[in-house]
Amino acid sequence: MTTRSVPATQFSELKTRIEARQAKVAIIGLGYVGLPLALLYTEQKFPVTGFDIDQLKVTTLTEGGSYIYRIPATEIQQARSHGFVATADYSRLTQMDAIIICVPTPLDEYHAPDLSFITDTASSIAPHLRAGQLVVLESTTYPGTTEEVLVPILEKGNPHGLKAARGGAPNGQEFYVAFSPEREDPGNQTVARRDIPKVVGGLDPQASELAAALYGAIFNRVVPVSSPAAAEMTKLLENIYRCVNIALVNELKLLCLRMGLDIWEVIEAASTKPFGFQPFYPGPGLGGHCIPVDPFYLSWKAKECDFRTRFIELAGEINTSMPYHVLASVVSALNQHKKALNGARVLVLGVAYKRDIDDLRESPALTIIELLQKEGAQVSYNDPYFPRVGKGRKYDLQMTCAPLENLGQYDCVLIVTDHSDYDYARIVQESQLVVDTRNATRGLHSAKIVRC
Repeated sequence: MTTRSVPATQFSELKTRIEARQAKVAIIGLGYVGLPLALLYTEQKFPVTGFDIDQLKVTTLTEGGSYIYRIPATEIQQARSHGFVATADYSRLTQMDAIIICVPTPLDEYHAPDLSFITDTASSIAPHLRAGQLVVLESTTYPGTTEEVLVPILEKGNPHGLKAARGGAPNGQEFYVAFSPEREDPGNQTVARRDIPKVVGGLDPQASELAAALYGAIFNRVVPVSSPAAAEMTKLLENIYRCVNIALVNELKLLCLRMGLDIWEVIEAASTKPFGFQPFYPGPGLGGHCIPVDPFYLSWKAKECDFRTRFIELAGEINTSMPYHVLASVVSALNQHKKALNGARVLVLGVAYKRDIDDLRESPALTIIELLQKEGAQVSYNDPYFPRVGKGRKYDLQMTCAPLENLGQYDCVLIVTDHSDYDYARIVQESQLVVDTRNATRGLHSAKIVRC
């Protein structure tokens, strides 16, 4: 390791290396956020090393393969030809100039934040930290995590007595820390990743400037904010905004069902207003890593301030209840056909959390399958993106994708995820009963269809 003799040059040297695209970038966590980010930096000629504790991912990438549907193997192979490498050897972090952390932040069984991925990653980084490095956290979390959780672990765990730069006089023993929330939208084909503005908040002005330079090299716009906590809250606001509005239309859907109205028709009509309205759509529950999780992160943190986020908590409760509404709708639909759920054969169409992606994180389909099984249904599933569903953090289904053949054998076909691959007209024609949670059968008229 080279020790810089003039402390003030650490900042300027790192910024120069970033601007020249010579800074060595480490991406920790090669999942749905980290891998696309690594590819973006590689495209811009940065030397990039990806780190992951999952050896299977490392091996797949090293062999030029991909495990994310929307990222073809050819992109991995091209990145490798430009120098991208994947490893599980954290000792190589010493060679890096910038370290970006993209690890999961789920909820535990009590709906409290589970920061174990962040704390474990920070503990793995700390022994290899060196002066002058930039560390950026991207994982969605509550305001204060970067400064209250990440920084203390990095400071305590490194063997050189390094401290995070906080705006004081440099002494050559600092590293820089910032937070920049990920803004991935899996399956979005209309907005290029480079066109998504990047929010950054540094622990001190120099950290902010370095983070802005690092992200400005691959994103067309960078939005600096005053602190990591402000950046953390920005991410929560974005997703809670969606969570609350989805809860609103979910509740209105339930009301419209009782009133004999079509919520989809109502939303379409309201969407013609050229101001003051943005359409959100109901569904069987929320999925994805952020929107179902973020309200609970903020509610948990708010309790430290003796503050209850009642509005946000209510939205979370409504969205969490939607799989139970789906269960009740299936029971009712089967009853209309003089059949009981116990013993009924049910085919769930789509287990991804949203259309046309290979992402199971927090998918409501998983909850719905478990609820159906608990009531005695014989459940199968079909999803073109998942040949098998095994065990995850909150589920253990061990199921294999059933072919879309002989649909008449099922007492109910339940549309949970409206993949565009499905021929819904054929599905309705060949099925005994179709329960549609996504309005996928719009335009089709059949007594077999129950929309819920």
